[in-house]
Amino acid sequence: MRPRRPRSALTLLGTLTTAAALAVGTAGPATAAERPAPVRPTAAAHGLPADLASVTELLAQRLLLADKVAAAKYGTDTPIDDPEREARILDDVRARAVGLGLDPDAVAAVFRDQIEANKLVQRGLYARWDAHPAERPTERPDLAKEVRPALDRITTQLLAALDGTERARTLPSCGPRLATAAGWSAYTHRLDTLHLKGLGRALPSVCGAGFTG
Repeated sequence: MRPRRPRSALTLLGTLTTAAALAVGTAGPATAAERPAPVRPTAAAHGLPADLASVTELLAQRLLLADKVAAAKYGTDTPIDDPEREARILDDVRARAVGLGLDPDAVAAVFRDQIEANKLVQRGLYARWDAHPAERPTERPDLAKEVRPALDRITTQLLAALDGTERARTLPSCGPRLATAAGWSAYTHRLDTLHLKGLGRALPSVCGAGFTG
């Protein structure tokens, strides 16, 4: 039997927010405009779950690329939702999961959450830029040459991290340990409220996504 997953993204978001507060004391995450360069002390050095932090670090990195995806698309005819590309990504990770000995459906669920988390942030940024024109991006990243290759690199790294954390992700303690690791990643990347919400959306399928045999 797989360990029970958090009941909702909001429950998990609240848990990881608490974990982030515990990691940093009273300091909260900065807004996107205020976010300084990420700090890089190791999770293990602070007694946090370094195994699952290898996953949440990649989830945070992927989530932050949503800013560039949004900047590339904003004001163009390119929609936030791209069902054909999303289907290709999920088909690709399913095939690669089989090669790693991972459950393809479970891995696809993890990546489906990443796609939805990315779109959540994009929509939030669109709303922010519509309301505050002065905050709109001044440069348009190249989606095909710059942004998607970076996303593809994280896909490869995340598959390896899921492979390497199989046991940790099937333990009954996975949920709270994942939330703590996510809180640490939120802190190190100074995630604002929107990106913290996105990270909560990225997490629900990680625990229990294990090997087929």
